[in-house]
Amino acid sequence: MVRLSEAEWKVMGALWEEAPQTIMQMTRRFQETTGWTKHTIMTFLRRMEDKGAVRYEAGERAKLYYPQIERQEAALQETEDFLERVFEGRMGLMLNTMVEQKALSGKEISELYEILKQAEEQQGQEVCGKDGDKVC
Repeated sequence: MVRLSEAEWKVMGALWEEAPQTIMQMTRRFQETTGWTKHTIMTFLRRMEDKGAVRYEAGERAKLYYPQIERQEAALQETEDFLERVFEGRMGLMLNTMVEQKALSGKEISELYEILKQAEEQQGQEVCGKDGDKVC
């Protein structure tokens, strides 16, 4: 499992968006918004390489950095880790908390209904309520 810091997620986002990139390209990209220097970027990339998140190839004038993991794979790992740490691995507990806090917009609720319908179709099962009553 590759665990990324918030800063490393930013670097990975840049590489997922466009790869390969050199250290100088990334420095130019982040310097204005984050203040990161070339040395900061180099430190991030070295740590991320040690974690297996990025790799490089020697270019003509500079190393070319590529993501070593897919965005979806990293997001899934991060989501599972978050759920386990905060909600004991229970998606229902997380959603219930969000509902209680009124943290979901109408659009997000509609999206969740669509996601659940797709999951139901993929599994060939019906979603049922607590007492076995059909919800859909």
